[in-house]
Amino acid sequence: MGKSSSIFLVCCLIYTHLVAFSTETAAGDLPDNFVYVEDVVPNVRVDLRYFTDHNFLGRRVDGYLAPRCILTRAAAEALKKVHEELKPFGLGLKIFDAYRPQRAVDDFVRWGKDLNDTKMQAEYYPNVQKKDLFSEGYIAGKSSHSRGSTVDLTIVCLDKQPGESDLDMGTRFDFFGREAWPESPLVSSIHRAHRMLLQVLMQKHGFEPYPKEWWHFTLKNEPFPNTYFNFPAQ
Repeated sequence: MGKSSSIFLVCCLIYTHLVAFSTETAAGDLPDNFVYVEDVVPNVRVDLRYFTDHNFLGRRVDGYLAPRCILTRAAAEALKKVHEELKPFGLGLKIFDAYRPQRAVDDFVRWGKDLNDTKMQAEYYPNVQKKDLFSEGYIAGKSSHSRGSTVDLTIVCLDKQPGESDLDMGTRFDFFGREAWPESPLVSSIHRAHRMLLQVLMQKHGFEPYPKEWWHFTLKNEPFPNTYFNFPAQ
């Protein structure tokens, strides 16, 4: 074999390897049956708080490498039906969190055990002692979010700018306290009505609410009820 033929063969082998690597990487972005929500729900608004420092830890959470909103395909398709029901009224959905890697849950647990870190207490848990966040059910070692079919969200006015568009639900997202319970008498009837609208539509399309958080819903027939994933959000 001549020198030029050898060089050509090496180039072909390198090219084949790079193509295979590229294909494998692209295919490995998400596990089977997971999707990026924006690809399924057009015009949904996304404000992934755990990629930012705008959350109860006051910093980015481990496992969030990019502000990408991920769910199982089944959950995303059900969410699309909710979003479409709201659109004729100039309303839509905004997502605060969706799939959450197990490493992020582990980060919550580490933070919860550090009783000296209370810099966000006044904003997120003013009436709950940090040492009680585990016993009161606000932090746990496992989260349904890691199964890929749980979503934290609210309703927004689509004709308003992002900073002014949220319907007033009476508390901020991730507020730890009775005020955040969906039917809490500690907020106004208008707030409870907004929460009811969100809950009724989510339940209509197959989601179950969580009794301590107005924003938290899990798909009833979730495809991975016993699997806690740990791939990063990216």
